[in-house]
Amino acid sequence: MTSAPAATTANRNSRPQTDLTVLRREQLSPHMVRIVAGGPGFAGYVNNGFVDRYVKIVFPQPGIEYPEPLDLWAIRETMPRAQWPHTRTYTVRWVDLAAGELAIDFVIHGDEGLAGPWAAAAGPGDRMTFTGPGGGYNPDPTADWHLFAGDESALPAIGAAIESLPQDARGLAFLEVDGDADLQPIEAPAGVELVWLMRGGVPAGSSELLVNAVRDAVWPEGRVHVFAHGERGYMKSLRDVLYVQRGLARGQVSLSGYWAKGRVEDDFQAEKKLPIGKI
Repeated sequence: MTSAPAATTANRNSRPQTDLTVLRREQLSPHMVRIVAGGPGFAGYVNNGFVDRYVKIVFPQPGIEYPEPLDLWAIRETMPRAQWPHTRTYTVRWVDLAAGELAIDFVIHGDEGLAGPWAAAAGPGDRMTFTGPGGGYNPDPTADWHLFAGDESALPAIGAAIESLPQDARGLAFLEVDGDADLQPIEAPAGVELVWLMRGGVPAGSSELLVNAVRDAVWPEGRVHVFAHGERGYMKSLRDVLYVQRGLARGQVSLSGYWAKGRVEDDFQAEKKLPIGKI
């Protein structure tokens, strides 16, 4: 890991820390693993009302001794930034308050990255520490229909959003994955069409499938509410489709780049303040 941990303006009040225990790991597809976590620490988890709720999972750096119990905010106040644990941002797929459990889905690409390899090897009893949740999106109940677009990184948020819709909702969802084996069940209302786009071995972030599908689709009549999240280059192209080609107002669109091809998250977060990172 060559990049320094990302700087942040968050604090223990805006993003409280939660310490959970891994309960089980589920292999959803060849490239996605679900970690279900809970345990005594779940009592300290503060849920929010957004369907795109996300947390920042804490990964201590190897070779550095941290005081126990791990307190991310205390570490950031007392240790040099170069020694801070790294964090990675993930959407909470579902929360079961009654059972005291939540699920987070991880895209796996072999040994690539930090969170994916951890999730692939995680087992019952392992610790999962995160801060949050944050969030800011809910489907607009006054919209005539809903449009969803994203790659694998957005599947958890899109799945949660679709499953939160009323049964009479209408919509289109364009979901880019590598191949048939990566399809996963989403409990969509009958009026929401799921369109799976297969890259067929093309690296994620390198395809034109998602942008072309949204651009060329026959849109239903009425006012749309859009949730388009995924790779940064995809989102920049979709920005032009949504705002220029389709003439949508800002309030109709939730548009966000979750990641950028060739960037680890620490670099990606730092670039958000630069022209290359602005969407």
